[in-house]
Amino acid sequence: MNLARICKYIVIAALAAWIVPALFLARVEPGEIGVRQSALSGVRDTDLAPGWTWRIPGVHKVIRLPAHYEFFDYTEDDVNVQRPLQIRTKDNNIVVLDVSVPVRIRHGEAHSMVSAGNHTKDADGRYRFQRLAEETTVSVLREDLADLTSQGFYSTSDRLAVADTTLEVLNKSLEPLHLEAKAVLIRAVRFRPEYENQLQQIQLNEQNKLLDKARERVANEQQQLDNYVEATRALAAAKQQDWVRRQAELERAYLVGFIDIEGDQQPGAARRVLDALADAERAELATGARAMFDLAEDQDVPPQYLLGIKNIQAETLEYRQRVRTEADGISARLSAEGEAKIATVRGQFESRLNQLLNSPAGRAYVAWKTAANVDFADTLTFSSSDGIPSVLRLRDFAQRFMGSR
Repeated sequence: MNLARICKYIVIAALAAWIVPALFLARVEPGEIGVRQSALSGVRDTDLAPGWTWRIPGVHKVIRLPAHYEFFDYTEDDVNVQRPLQIRTKDNNIVVLDVSVPVRIRHGEAHSMVSAGNHTKDADGRYRFQRLAEETTVSVLREDLADLTSQGFYSTSDRLAVADTTLEVLNKSLEPLHLEAKAVLIRAVRFRPEYENQLQQIQLNEQNKLLDKARERVANEQQQLDNYVEATRALAAAKQQDWVRRQAELERAYLVGFIDIEGDQQPGAARRVLDALADAERAELATGARAMFDLAEDQDVPPQYLLGIKNIQAETLEYRQRVRTEADGISARLSAEGEAKIATVRGQFESRLNQLLNSPAGRAYVAWKTAANVDFADTLTFSSSDGIPSVLRLRDFAQRFMGSR
């Protein structure tokens, strides 16, 4: 019994969950605008956003309108019911235009459209506001696009300007219908065949004019570039010449210095002139050296900056040659004196040696040295009148060696 009662409650709850939303709730899909109309109070003055909204069956009615853009394509496509627009231009030519105009309901004004009754559908299945918007659009396009001449249609700037002006007029005309257009897109322009050839020639001429202007601008820009290049080269040459001059001045200052030797080419002339200068003249030379070598105003200028490398080298060379000449003279004199003293000592030594050798002891020494070099044969033959070999007479033999006999 309890189980049957529980099942009955479940069934009743399921039916209520299905029936109550279906009766008291209405859904507005994405891409739609909802308008709630009451049989008692009329149309609600606000639009309904996508989602669920409540209603009372028999009292409330939720009207759904498209929120997206509706495209009015006046082209030759078979998909669209609209056809291309034929417009007579200011210069009395017939032009065929392919135009697209996106139109949608203004934000927050769908309830006003329902109040005006333009939400109903006609016999062809379209909304009434769509038919009214198409009629208004065609009328405005035929009137405002006719302000262009034949040449204006192939001028991009003129065509876009007229399209913007037409869009403003169209939105003013669609405002009472609570609609707005996003843009007026002119997609194609066609004239009669006989005029199309002339127009193409006119367009070609216009393009040639634009090309000539572009070439002229290129030539002008090229001329400016050439002038800039020549000016740059001239400036670079001037800078180079200035740098060469500056370099020559610096090189001359480093090599020659700042002192005028007035034709005196003797080594040390520059230093003698510098030493003879007064303090004011020397200070003036120091100021010129600071300016040339880019030194600070309070920085001291050594004498070598004023003399120059060549003058210092000449002084160094003269000093070296002079010192070397003096040294060579002193060396030659000292060498001669030394050789003379050596000769004197050597003469005295030889004289004393001769005296010593001429003495008996010296003669004995000479004999001894001589005897050391005497070599007798292995076999000796002696012949002597007294029967005694002369070699055995040692005293006589020694005297002979000493030169006494």
